[in-house]
Amino acid sequence: MSSLALDAEALYAELVRGVRALLEPDTRLAGIVSGGQWLAERLQADLGLPGATGALSSAMHRDDFAKRGLAASGQTVLPFDAEGADILLLDDVLHTGRTVRAVLNELFDYGRPARVRLAVLVDRGERQLPVAAEFAAVRVALPATQSLELARGEGGAFSFRIQNRG
Repeated sequence: MSSLALDAEALYAELVRGVRALLEPDTRLAGIVSGGQWLAERLQADLGLPGATGALSSAMHRDDFAKRGLAASGQTVLPFDAEGADILLLDDVLHTGRTVRAVLNELFDYGRPARVRLAVLVDRGERQLPVAAEFAAVRVALPATQSLELARGEGGAFSFRIQNRG
């Protein structure tokens, strides 16, 4: 484990502030399965936004699909028309940019949005693709041997798990 301690709830409060500044009357929230989806759902409720959030899976468009196969995580659900939409995409951790690229490909399978912006809880840098978040609650550096995952407790509270990759 790492000595880095991240308070996920404090970072979520910062994300609320940042997302509120990015919202326009017709903005729709969509989260990347699963951490981003949890964030989008909670933001929708906490900000009192109408409608339902979308969930976007990267599974079918990953560049390592042949190696990883189809993940058992959630499926894409878009309860709104993506065509011409202003979409704010949420994710828990932005790292290489590869998941965001895959999710954008998935999103465009549903239509051509007018605009897509990205807000994340944690930006850990080390991009392999030219992807940037409009808003990040925090930027941290972690060794490449560690992964950072958002966890959600039974009451809905967020926390982080930092794990060493074997």
